Amino acid sequence: MNIDIQIDKVTCIKCGKCVRICPANIFIQSSPKDEIGVQHIQTCIKCGHCVGVCPTFSVLHSVFPAAKVHPINLEELPTPEQTMLLIKSRRSNRAFSKRPVPADKLDLIVEAAHRAPTASNMQQTAFTLVTDVEKLQSVIGLTIEIFSEAANKLKNPFLKPVLKRIMPQAYNYLGYIERMKEAYSAGMDPILRKATSLLFIHTPKDSRFGSADANLAYQNASLMAESLGVSQFYTGFVCMALKMDKKNRIPKLLGIKDVIHAGMGLGMPSFRFENYIDKKDIKVNKI
Repeated sequence: MNIDIQIDKVTCIKCGKCVRICPANIFIQSSPKDEIGVQHIQTCIKCGHCVGVCPTFSVLHSVFPAAKVHPINLEELPTPEQTMLLIKSRRSNRAFSKRPVPADKLDLIVEAAHRAPTASNMQQTAFTLVTDVEKLQSVIGLTIEIFSEAANKLKNPFLKPVLKRIMPQAYNYLGYIERMKEAYSAGMDPILRKATSLLFIHTPKDSRFGSADANLAYQNASLMAESLGVSQFYTGFVCMALKMDKKNRIPKLLGIKDVIHAGMGLGMPSFRFENYIDKKDIKVNKI
């Protein structure tokens, strides 16, 4: 993709912010208040920092036409206290009501995830939002099936001596797997806890930083969900099943060819938390 970057010399105030912010060193300025020049344009990673920082809209970037550039009213941003309260209030809430999450709220959660930063601004994160009841039930059933197969291997008398030596921690889950199977057989949902929506975050198989990018996206989505009054939790058991399953049954069910790195169960809460709880004392090395 050919990229065109120009400076509107009529409106440019030569502040040099674009020079200082560009990670690819595309903008040059010999000395303060000199005209801004551009170089090595094709090394641009299309992050948009230059366009976002320009106070006079003087950076003309072919990837970011005027319709994609929006001024920020800094006075409308939440205060540090409000932001911290949101962070402290965010909890995994698996007590869902039967009400589905409104579509507009799901859209905002996905958009928040999409706006998370990505390594080298590759923007390779993609999303699969599952609201179909039959598909949700299939994900639950496949997760139980995958764990059951793993438990059978762990209990196999021929494999047990070897497995117990190379992965002893796996045996800590045997009892829990049995309880999950019993709960599922009794008609309960020990996997998604009756979440009405399931969000998977995935990247192409050749993405070097896929896991980091996906989990940054997850955090954005999680905080947006909390602000919207939507309950959510990390689908740890599903993600574990995905890693264990060489047959890729869940991705195939949903038509996902990427690698799934994170999953979020979503639903409207039966109730919300009244209090936030302090974590353990913070550990920080100040050097």
